[in-house]
Parts: sequence; structure tokens; C-alpha cells
Amino acid sequence: MFDCLIIGGGVSGVSCALVLGSAKEKPFVADKNIGIILHQKTSMLQDALFNNAYGIAPGTLGADLLNQTATDLKTQYPHITQIVNERVLSVVKEADYFLVTTTQNIYETKIAVIAVNSSNPFTIDGCLQPYVIPHKKSLPQKNRIQLENNDHLVTKNIYVAGTLAGHRSQLAIAAGSGAAVATDILTLWNNGIETHAHDSVRVKN
Repeated sequence: MFDCLIIGGGVSGVSCALVLGSAKEKPFVADKNIGIILHQKTSMLQDALFNNAYGIAPGTLGADLLNQTATDLKTQYPHITQIVNERVLSVVKEADYFLVTTTQNIYETKIAVIAVNSSNPFTIDGCLQPYVIPHKKSLPQKNRIQLENNDHLVTKNIYVAGTLAGHRSQLAIAAGSGAAVATDILTLWNNGIETHAHDSVRVKN
């Protein structure tokens, strides 16, 4: 049973995982089982070239960034389970958790973060289908979709991040969306007390 399972290995999904991973020393996170399904084949980064993204060296290829961030996640936060070479087929609500069925396995999770892209059709069956709506910030001719949400929350214990949350397709926006979801989950785990996860060069007293 995962406490949180992130679906999607693109910008928003890995960003969410990095922030959750960095909070491992917090007492309310220490016992949490966190995973990410790193399906990256359909990520919009596969064909991307970055010259205007904050903190990213000009000329960086999206495909290289996908590989590097997955490696960084594994190196920095090995306690986060990385599930590779699996594509999610459905998310089904059970009593107080979700069954996530992939092309190879079935996983149980208390919280699901949906961080796949906004391509139409939406290929994950189950309890998410009623929330699929046309993308509010995309040109109609692009036929993009999003999950209806309130500040990334689709329904209880299901969050959406990135372009599927209704954001525009910019790396910085997608990364911020994933980080925002992570801090909302941390706050939930902290009994509703606002929290975030920062590293610092300052020496702690």
C-alpha cells in the first residue's frame, strides 16, 4: 500500500516526487511509502528544446532532462519507489484507497497524483473519467483536455498536476504545479498545518 503514488514521469510528476522525497526527515513523512510510475514515452518533453526555462542551461534537450531528473530522483531520494516500463490503464476507487492497474501490475494507494499530459483521448479508465473536460487554456483546435479540479484537487485524495490540471505547456509552470501538489500533500499529512520542504546552506542550530 502506497501512501502516495504519482502517475507520470514528466516535469510535474517528477517535481512532485522530488519535493515529497526531500521532506523525508519530517516526522510526519518518515513512515510514508511514496512511489512514482515513471512512464515517459508520451511526455511532451521528448521533442522539447529549452532556451527560456529558469535554471535550465540553454540548449538542453527535453529527452535528456527526462533522463537526468529521473536519475537525480533515484540518487537523492532512493526511498521513493520508481516503477518503470509500465503504463497506467485504470484508477478505481475502493473503500478508502485506490487500485491503480498498469500494463503489468495492480497497486494500492491512499493518495493518487495524476501527472500525465493533456492529450486527447484520456486513456486512464475508472473513477477519473467523469472529471475529463476540454482544456480551458488551450486552443480549441488542439483538442486538449484536463481534469476538472479545485487548486489541483480533483476529488478526495486525487490530485492532478501539470497541463492536465489546466495549466499552459511551459516547463516552469508544470514544475511549479507538481511542487504545489507535493506541498498540499505534506500539509495534509501534517494534520492540515501548512508546510513545505526547503534545503538550506545555513547551519542549523
